[in-house]
Amino acid sequence: MNTIWIVMPILVILMFLLGIDLNKKAFSDVACNPKAVLLGMVGQIALLPLIAFAVAWTLKLSPLYFMGLVLVACCPGGSSSNVFSMLAKGDVALSVTLTALSSIITLFTLPVIMEFVSEAVSDISGIEINLPVGKLLIQNIVLIFVPMFAGSLLKHYLPERASQISKVLGKIAFPALMILALVFFLQYRAEIADNFTVLGLSATLLILLAMVCSSGLSHIGGFSNTVRRTIVIEVGMQNAAQAIAIASSPFIFNSGEMALPAIIYALLMNVILLIYVYFIRLKN
Repeated sequence: MNTIWIVMPILVILMFLLGIDLNKKAFSDVACNPKAVLLGMVGQIALLPLIAFAVAWTLKLSPLYFMGLVLVACCPGGSSSNVFSMLAKGDVALSVTLTALSSIITLFTLPVIMEFVSEAVSDISGIEINLPVGKLLIQNIVLIFVPMFAGSLLKHYLPERASQISKVLGKIAFPALMILALVFFLQYRAEIADNFTVLGLSATLLILLAMVCSSGLSHIGGFSNTVRRTIVIEVGMQNAAQAIAIASSPFIFNSGEMALPAIIYALLMNVILLIYVYFIRLKN
């Protein structure tokens, strides 16, 4: 079974939910707090892929896992990061702004970064990995931008209906993502069992280093604890569904193995950030 036909609807639902959450205030906040938005974007778009590349290179991951780990780092968190920011008593408006802007900007930065990484991995491993940049851009527009735009239109013209739909879809989005993870585990259980140690270590290092480095950026910016928690969560949470969709898409990489780092990352990400939120709430 090709899991792309499971992951695509889940990704569309997540991005549609994000679109519903958007409003004019989400983008006007950029002008109100430009430094926080700028540092958050630097963390998501530039710092995180660099961390993933360093982790993958240090642990000498195989070419497909190398690509898969960096791919996760290039896919900014969806609407779930906004929920975690709320639970951590962060700046939810800033969280929505960062999520929205990064989702749009990475439509174009993701192909550029992944093309560079595919060439680097090919040089390191001697195995040629080709990236169809045009197809990747088109798929991202169809699965990311179009659902976001549709959700924002619904929120603008039918706010009450949008709120009702958001409540329903919000309840099924996370369980659907966990079902997707289960399907991948069952389909690739042998590969996961053989490589769980290195992939689990890779994903854990990526998450923890992202959180530590983004916290450092926030200290440099002199931000409040509320803003710092938001940036830590935004940089620490990536859109695993988008990474899985790109890795397993028959139009791009068509590789279930490349999607495995994203699956393991999704599980560990939720565990680590739930622990983070727990200690934040305990401290407060």
